[in-house]
Parts: sequence; C-alpha cells; structure tokens
Amino acid sequence: MKVSIDMTTKPEVSAHFDEATNTISYIVKDPRSDHCAIIDSVMDIDYAAGRITFDHADALIAEIEARGLTLDWIIETHVHADHLSAAPYLQERLGGKIGVGEGIKVVQETFGKVFNEGTEFQRDGSQFDVLFKDGDTYRIGTMEAVAIHTPGHTPACMVHVIGDAAFVGDTLFMPDGGSARCDFPGGDAGDLYDSIQKVLSLPDETRLFMCHDYGPNGRAIRWETTVAEQKRENIHVGGGKTRDDFIRFRTERDAQLAMPKLIIPSLQVNMRAGEIPTDKDGRQMLKVPVNGL
Repeated sequence: MKVSIDMTTKPEVSAHFDEATNTISYIVKDPRSDHCAIIDSVMDIDYAAGRITFDHADALIAEIEARGLTLDWIIETHVHADHLSAAPYLQERLGGKIGVGEGIKVVQETFGKVFNEGTEFQRDGSQFDVLFKDGDTYRIGTMEAVAIHTPGHTPACMVHVIGDAAFVGDTLFMPDGGSARCDFPGGDAGDLYDSIQKVLSLPDETRLFMCHDYGPNGRAIRWETTVAEQKRENIHVGGGKTRDDFIRFRTERDAQLAMPKLIIPSLQVNMRAGEIPTDKDGRQMLKVPVNGL
C-alpha cells in the first residue's frame, strides 16, 4: 500500500520518557491549531505491592492543560507487553477517543484463553472507541494521520504517520537497537521484516519516533531518528540485509530472551484498553497463569 503523506506538515512532538519501563509517550500537536494526540501512555504499577499510580499520566495531563490543548486521540500502537496503558485515566480527564489496530481482536482471542477469561470478556475490540484498518485516516485538528498495519511483533501493531512524523511503536528500535522480538503468540519474524520495509519506504527525511529505548552500550536515551538513518545503520535490517537473514537472526535471538517483567499485568490491562479487570465482586484483580506463556 502506497501511503500519501504531507511532508510539509510538521507536528510538534513532546516526548515523555518513563524510566521504569523504558517507554516513550508522546504528545503530538497540530502546528496550526491547539489540538493534539497522546501516543502510548503509561500507567505506573508497583507489581510486587499490587499498587497502581498515575505519575506518568499526570505529567501528560499537566502539559496539555498548561498549554491549553484539546486532546482528540489517545492512540495505542499495539497491545504492549512491558507497560500498562493509562488510556481510560487520560480520557476521563481530557476526553479524546481511544484507538488501536483492528488486530486487537486476534490478541483478545489469544490471551482471553491464556488468562481463562469468561464469556463476559468481549473479544471484539469494543473496549476501544475506534479500531483502525490498514490505511485508515483520522484527524488531529487540521492534520491528517494515517494508520499502517505493521504486524510481526504482535498482530495488532500499527505505525501512525502524522505529517512528516511516524510513530512506530515496537516495529523498530533506534538503529543501534535494531528491532523488537517476534516470539509472542501471533508474532512472526517474516511479517516484521515486511512491516519494517513499509516504514522504510516512507520518504528518507521522515522523522521516526520509537516507543522504547534501552540505551545500548551505555549511550544516552534517544527516541528520534529518520528513515534514511534506519536504512543506512539499523543493525538488524539496515544496509541491505535480506529477509532470510533477518528471520534467522530474529528467531535465534528471541529464543534467548526472557519474558518482560510486566507481561502478565500488561496484557490483561492493555487488551481491555487500559481498564484493570475485576472479580465477581467488582474488586480490581489480576490473574497469574501458571506455565501459560
């Protein structure tokens, strides 16, 4: 699919780094209005204590209110396995629609079984306000954004292209970080390679914003690069590496990786659009499947 984008529109991007999960959340503002979107928010959890807080989300809210902005969208690039979304908390305070890729239905079906969810857990994506299909467009103020389906890390992954900026979720990391794992249920290394090629087919000067950075080799945390830099320098796909090379490397690499520390709470919350599940008495409660992942 050829994506038509407006490289003359340059959204204002404010990045918020969450040190606990190495996640970068973004406020993306229309340069011609006071409208904005939030991409990949974080809800704080002390997993050992079972305690939820909202410091990271409150920082996003404080900036939006201080700047007098109107929140149009709360975007999830995918169902994250390493942090919890604060989407409902943000929506309650600022409004906006919560959007995710329509592949969420596959994720819900898969992990509904893993977590032994009952029939009351809807597997149709209805917890979200909007389910994006490949190529769908939406507006942030005067800006047009386009959602591109980029499966491989998960079936629901989408890259959101907004003017000259693209928010890639876990489809890519910084050039010295490479790419994300593909060994979760529904992941596929070949699909990820193909998805990355979609991103690299955008204009070379397109700004790319990462969802995570881990500071490889001790460098400072970074989250912005360009298509040209990724094509030239990405250690997993740059420099003309082939699809077969990538699949071989990614498969061998993924076999050595431990599960993310927050995968169990993250999946349960994020497949519900950020809502914490409850027991039959209405108490917030998380499950721990044994030998289920």
